[in-house]
Amino acid sequence: MKRHSLSIQWLPVLLGGLLTTTSCSKSFLELEPRGTELEDNFYKNQDQVFQGLIAVYDVMQWGNSGGYTMKMPLLSAASDDAYAGGSDASDQPSWVAYDDFTLDPFRGPQLGLWQKAYTGVYRANLLLEKIEKVQSLSPAFKARTIAEAKTLRAYFYFDLVRFFGRVPLILGAIPTSELYSQKQVEAPAVYAQIEKDLKEARPDLPLTLPAAEYGRFPRGVATAILGKVILYQNAQNRMAEAAALLKEVNTSPAYHLLANYGDIFRPDNKFHAESILEIPHSNLAAWGDWNWINGGEGNVAPQFVGAADYNGPTFSGGWGFAPITESLVDALKNDPRFVHTIIDGKAMQAQGAKYNARYQNTDYFIRKYAPVTAYRSSVGTAEINWPVNEIEIRLADTYLLEAEALVRGGADANRAQYLLDTVRHRVGLATVPATLDNIYKERRLELATEGHRFFDLVRSGKAVEVLGPRGFKANKNEVLPIPQQEIDVTNKVLEQNKGY
Repeated sequence: MKRHSLSIQWLPVLLGGLLTTTSCSKSFLELEPRGTELEDNFYKNQDQVFQGLIAVYDVMQWGNSGGYTMKMPLLSAASDDAYAGGSDASDQPSWVAYDDFTLDPFRGPQLGLWQKAYTGVYRANLLLEKIEKVQSLSPAFKARTIAEAKTLRAYFYFDLVRFFGRVPLILGAIPTSELYSQKQVEAPAVYAQIEKDLKEARPDLPLTLPAAEYGRFPRGVATAILGKVILYQNAQNRMAEAAALLKEVNTSPAYHLLANYGDIFRPDNKFHAESILEIPHSNLAAWGDWNWINGGEGNVAPQFVGAADYNGPTFSGGWGFAPITESLVDALKNDPRFVHTIIDGKAMQAQGAKYNARYQNTDYFIRKYAPVTAYRSSVGTAEINWPVNEIEIRLADTYLLEAEALVRGGADANRAQYLLDTVRHRVGLATVPATLDNIYKERRLELATEGHRFFDLVRSGKAVEVLGPRGFKANKNEVLPIPQQEIDVTNKVLEQNKGY
């Protein structure tokens, strides 16, 4: 459990003088409040530094910063995997705007995504500054903590550069006189800093973690993000570099594909061997505060994507967001992964279940993190206490990314074929040639509704072709608008993105 003591807008947050203090409870990132202390009186010993580190990780769990911004369903709705859904077009207008690309500086998910990422950046910067002044830290603890903070900062900036392109690059405390004069830098400068942080962090991160530390970053997380960052920049002369980093992850004894595809997203199978970057959620906080959902540990996404007012076995009623598109149903209908990815509403109705059709209903719903009754919380407000983890990077993702880098770089075709085959053979599918088109197709089927599709379409140059019929415009919708609230508070020092 956390207590909100920092503003989550990035400019006002820099003025904050309070930092939530937390302690570890039962496992990493299950937190209990211990009150607050003035920042100047904090960071005096190893325990307090560790609490500051947890506060940085904590931001990754947030799903309601300035509007519901859970990446998996939100990015699915922005892609051709799902629609926005909900009760009607006015239910979550920011989702609808991302779904049909009617975004403007005031309407869309941009404010929440901006606030969340810059809160994470601020907390990482604060920790990196304060840790240098603590004399009682062991060298090993200090090195690892710095490495984790830099990886976290890179993680948040990777989100910012993909969502917004040109953003302020803030790497430390800012004097009050400069708070509202932070200008944007071009995307290459942001990527360069992300790479620098990850390269510096990798040697000081452990290769594996004990169970009590699940949720922290081992070296594989930093390596996988670095490989993705290089690949996402689309520099042809760096494909071999990206492939080598991804191969390091893919050949690590710390990871292997699960034999059963259906086991990947089981809530009782957390932190398994296929999971690389997994964001933990629990119901131990017994949270009930709708005004500050981020104060809990639960994941609200399952509640969003469940069939509305469902009555039947297996599932609990949800709110009908992110209904699956017909195109994804058609793509997966003969694929063994269908039943683990998509819930067939009509089949449920034929078996006696009932639910209410809502806005953009297709009678198909997300299965991978659906609200399964067996995991519904019996404490706090159940809807905001789903203990369903978010797997943001997993091994099949990095297999296919390495295969892509190899093909784009004209490198080891046999290894690219092996990687594609391994993903397909896991679910009993035959070999297909390891062409770039087949690898992209496999990414859509293997990773459907996991939040990868939108960025894959953008970076591969296929977004206009696929999303154009839904309103996507080239040289505009690749990124979100800068939140108008942030432009106003800086007196237009921040500049709006092209087309908005």
